[in-house]
Amino acid sequence: MFDQLSERLQRTLKQVRGQARLTEDNIKNTLREVRIALLEADVALPVVKALVDRVRERAVGREVLSSLTPGQMLVKVVRDELTVAMGERNDALNLSARAPVVVLLAGLQGTGKTTTAAKLGRWLATREKKSVAVASTDVYRPAAIDQLRTLARQNDLDFCDSDKDDLPVDIATRAVEFARKNADDVLLLDTAGRLHVDQDMMAEVRAIHECVQPTETLFVVDSMVGQDAVHSAQAFNEALPLTGVILTKTDGDARGGAALSVRRITGKPIKFLGTGEKSDALEPFHPDRVVSRILGMGDVLSLVEDVEHHVDQDKARHLVGKIKKGKGFDLNDLRDQMQQMRKMGGLAGMLKKIPGASELPAGMADRVDEKQITKTVAIVDSMTPHERAYPAVIRGSRKKRIAAGSGTGVPEVNRLLKQFQQMQKMMKRMKKKSGMPGTMPGMPKYPWA
Repeated sequence: MFDQLSERLQRTLKQVRGQARLTEDNIKNTLREVRIALLEADVALPVVKALVDRVRERAVGREVLSSLTPGQMLVKVVRDELTVAMGERNDALNLSARAPVVVLLAGLQGTGKTTTAAKLGRWLATREKKSVAVASTDVYRPAAIDQLRTLARQNDLDFCDSDKDDLPVDIATRAVEFARKNADDVLLLDTAGRLHVDQDMMAEVRAIHECVQPTETLFVVDSMVGQDAVHSAQAFNEALPLTGVILTKTDGDARGGAALSVRRITGKPIKFLGTGEKSDALEPFHPDRVVSRILGMGDVLSLVEDVEHHVDQDKARHLVGKIKKGKGFDLNDLRDQMQQMRKMGGLAGMLKKIPGASELPAGMADRVDEKQITKTVAIVDSMTPHERAYPAVIRGSRKKRIAAGSGTGVPEVNRLLKQFQQMQKMMKRMKKKSGMPGTMPGMPKYPWA
């Protein structure tokens, strides 16, 4: 998300150089490029105009601080204004109300409401340590109820059953009672959507809202629909007392204009971003961190949180202990490290959060073959426990068997083994150190980089 806007803004903001003062003349062309970059990113025209006007008003006439260049000063102004436009800070869910806290999800069909309900339930259970129940009032879309039932089972969420012959309001009422009897902290209600906004849909969701009086009413919107997101956001904002927005499918949208537009049009905070298809691909929306990523400043806080929540700390400590004792780094350790990195979005996802990564050669992150991680894990999985612990025994016939079992070729097995030997040498040199500088404990240089 925001890749296109990020590339354009970073290139544009490098143009203001060598001036002692920011003036209308020396930032005119830069602001024009900023305006074009925002429009190309699908940001609504009124939002673009207001943002550029604020940047101009704040930037023109400002003396450049001795520690900053004009370009850096303008970047700071743009960063501040983008952050304000996106909401300044993360607006968390209100979970302090009397249990069960009811969270209503509304939006058009195809935006990912049902999968988002499961993701949000998982996030509440793992991050907030809440017991969560989910229910579907969508009696129109074939298998919608079955889909949520399956997702609830996969993510260890309580599920209030319903039937396509039930009335949506009756389902909602029964779900609240179910969550109360089950002592659940939070109830997530998935509602029906349509391909477009219509009176029947709005009347139904309003009736459900009036019946259950949810603490949070979240508008779920597909970030890839661009300007259509603005129109649907306006309609739902007029029909319901929204408390926030969840942007889905942000991993597939290089523009990201919906984030700026929806926030401005509805006046409601963006609370979460859906970042992929997996059940843990949901993250709180932090405007300041997102803007830092857009401008190539990285997002260290989010990277640290990813490590805290996705890295098995016991395995990391065990690996460091092994290296300190001189027991060596084996292929089991390599597989564990790869799998943990994959949980954090892979190498390409991590690069976007590292300060200075924007200075890498253009397209480097895109050239990272994430499939290589899966392939390498498959090769290791095709080995016996003895081979993983003692890779030196892997020779001719063993390599053929491993290649056949992993769906790869012997050259790929050889490549992995050779690079693994290099890692082992590096680990031996570092075994006297308390950790590995600049990375999480035990993180080696990976073979796909």
